Amino acid sequence: MDLVLPVMMLVSAGNKEHEGTYEVYLNRSGINSIDLPREKIVAEIGGNLRIRFLNRGAPIHITITSSNAGMFSDFFHENMYIVDDSVLTIPIRKECQEGLFDLEIISGYGVLKSQLPVMVIQPVNLRVTAAEELPLQPVARGRPHLLMIMMGIALIMYSTWLYTKIEFLNVASFITLIIGALYTWYRQQ
Repeated sequence: MDLVLPVMMLVSAGNKEHEGTYEVYLNRSGINSIDLPREKIVAEIGGNLRIRFLNRGAPIHITITSSNAGMFSDFFHENMYIVDDSVLTIPIRKECQEGLFDLEIISGYGVLKSQLPVMVIQPVNLRVTAAEELPLQPVARGRPHLLMIMMGIALIMYSTWLYTKIEFLNVASFITLIIGALYTWYRQQ
C-alpha cells in the first residue's frame, strides 16, 4: 500500500481556521481542571490574542481576568459558560510597547486557578523594517525646492530693505514668501 502523502505531513498540515489560536483544555485531566498550552503565549502589537477553550466534560463556568493588562489591552474580565468549546478574543493595542501580562483563569467557582503569561511582541513585518534605520541627516537629492529658493530671495530683499529703507523691497519680500508658500501648497499630491 503506497500512501501519496506521508502520514506525518497530514497530521502536521493542521487547520488554517485555528491558526494563531492557543488552546486551553477544561475538564480533561479532572473535574474543573484547566490544562494550559505548553508553548509560550505570544500576542502581536495591534493584533488579537485568541484563546480557544475546549471542554472535555460537563459544562463549566470559567472566569478570565487580568489585573496587569491595562498597558496592552482594554480587556479586564470575562465570565464564560462553556458547553463544548468557545473562543475568547483579546485585542492588543496598536500604540503599546513590548511586554508581559498575565491572564488568570478560574474554574469551579474559585476552586481551581491557573495563570497564563502572555508575551506582547512587535509584529514580524515591523521587526524587519526596523532593522533598516533611517539616516540621521536628510539626504539631499536633486535641485533645491522652489520654496527654499523663494525664501532665500525674500530674505535678501528684506535684509536690503532694512538697510536701504526702500518700501518696495519690504512688500516684494512678503509677496515672494506668499507665492512660494501657495505654490508649494497647491503642488502637493
